[in-house]
Amino acid sequence: MPVLHTPRRVPRLLLVLPAAAALLTAPAHPAAAGEPGWTAEPAAGRAAARPPGGARPSFYLEGAPAAVLEDRLALTNTTDQERTVTLRGADAYNTADGALAARPATSAGAPGGAGSWFSFGAGATVKIPPRTRAVVPFTVTVPPASPPGDHPAAVIAAEAGREVGVRVHLRVSGPALAALTVEDVAVRGRGAAAVVAYTLVNRGNVALAPELDIRADGVFGEVPGRGPRTVPVELLPGQRVELTEPWPGAPALDRVRVTVTVTAPGGARAAAAASAWFVPWRAAGWTGLGLLALGGTASAALFLVRGRGLLRWSADGGAPGGPSGKRGARTPAPEHELTGARR
Repeated sequence: MPVLHTPRRVPRLLLVLPAAAALLTAPAHPAAAGEPGWTAEPAAGRAAARPPGGARPSFYLEGAPAAVLEDRLALTNTTDQERTVTLRGADAYNTADGALAARPATSAGAPGGAGSWFSFGAGATVKIPPRTRAVVPFTVTVPPASPPGDHPAAVIAAEAGREVGVRVHLRVSGPALAALTVEDVAVRGRGAAAVVAYTLVNRGNVALAPELDIRADGVFGEVPGRGPRTVPVELLPGQRVELTEPWPGAPALDRVRVTVTVTAPGGARAAAAASAWFVPWRAAGWTGLGLLALGGTASAALFLVRGRGLLRWSADGGAPGGPSGKRGARTPAPEHELTGARR
């Protein structure tokens, strides 16, 4: 699955170029370990159509339904061996974490997706002599019933199981709608490891460059959140990505309501919120253990005091008041015999 690198946007180009492939001499460079030994990139266009810097990082095509768009791909063999490279079109999509990728050849993708609009004719398989640069033309035929908006795609060049993807920014003319939703907001972790997790869904028909703002309100007032910042993701139409944002300002003790607001050029705006408790469980645990120990000590002392009282009661005859055990009973005075004798 080739991962597509997102270059800085430049104006879209619509190029009508000759259909014949050209072979140009290229300087020889040894292939680095892990590299295929060849490169793929958009062929240079007319001087007036080139972006600043002279090179095109991606293809930019736009046309109405039923239009046939044309452009060229440059393949450069940097080794001393002949290379055989096959070409195909592919749908581009967002991975779960927001990266851009192209669907593999074995994946059907969306029915009638933009990847199926590409045609390389006889140039679908290209043999590139050593130290040579081949320029291969291709066409993109927009179906008549294609909906307006962005249709992300890529040109995939492959050889011996290695693939290189070149991004194609393809737009069908018509009304553009920028819309998105924020879902599944949650707070994970505590302290410096706290993050705000959320899901973004592109509900419109154009790619979006979202901007994020996180606000947090606690029982004790507003909590430092995260100020506005650009999300490092290009969200393609119809795609869903799951993202996290570090939250170093998370409180140690509070009940917080976190609101995630996302905006994007074109008027797109959405927000969602979630609540979370922040409790210093370690400190609370030690406090609970301390209270438990204090309660145990108090109970032991009370039991000891009561035990001593029972022992004293038993030693005195079973109950206060005398040997009879009856409360209030008095010990009878000794009786003396009256004999009339002097004592």
